[in-house]
Amino acid sequence: MGGESTTRTAPRSGGTGRDPVGGKAGQRLSGLAVAVGLVLFLAGFAWAAVIYRPYTVPTSSMAPTIGIGDRVLAQRVEGGQVHRGDVVVFQDTNWVQNSAVIKRVVAVGGDTVSCCEQGKLTVNGKQVDEPYLKGAVAEAGGFPAVKVPQGRLFLLGDERQGSLDSTAHLTDAAAGTVSRDAVDARVDAVVWPMKGLLERPTGFEALGALSQPGPLRTIATMIVAGAVLVLAGGAYGPIATRLGGSRARTRTEAAGAR
Repeated sequence: MGGESTTRTAPRSGGTGRDPVGGKAGQRLSGLAVAVGLVLFLAGFAWAAVIYRPYTVPTSSMAPTIGIGDRVLAQRVEGGQVHRGDVVVFQDTNWVQNSAVIKRVVAVGGDTVSCCEQGKLTVNGKQVDEPYLKGAVAEAGGFPAVKVPQGRLFLLGDERQGSLDSTAHLTDAAAGTVSRDAVDARVDAVVWPMKGLLERPTGFEALGALSQPGPLRTIATMIVAGAVLVLAGGAYGPIATRLGGSRARTRTEAAGAR
């Protein structure tokens, strides 16, 4: 009116009045996904750093479960948390000077262990199935009955023929056993090459409880989920921009064809 003029701005979304692809709501969700993903990713690594220690196995004494040069993750545990069937990392200067050793616990304090009857390890009069040996002959590491003192462990390598384990120290004062206090960690998985979690030693269940699996699976899930959220959130912006540009071109072409 009276010479006044008005300027109208066309809606950004081609007349619909709605936010374009990649609008504020989408940007907020994208930012939230990245933030949550970073928290999960970093928390997973931090948890793993506190709970687990990496080791490289220098010998084939735990084959076929763990091969020479394999990289493993071992959960930090106290000796009192160790059960039959566990693969543990320990240090005993009577075995090796200034070096960690990895072997499988086959008997604990109070047990009587021997090998072999019908090709199987015997603990407290019960024959133990050991599927992790993958068909290897347990008799190759045969030895007479040993009574394990309280507070100590009897350990064998899964490669029974060539492993320097408790059977190589039977003439020691402790009859080849190792103190529970010497244990530093329990192996959960072989991570390089990617063999995954160790097989559960179910053959020892008839003798008592087995160790519960560590949190490695949960930690891996957190890290993977975090990485997916970060990548998805970070990719949202470029994808939304491309989709918005494609829709704008489509509307322009449609308008020109009228």
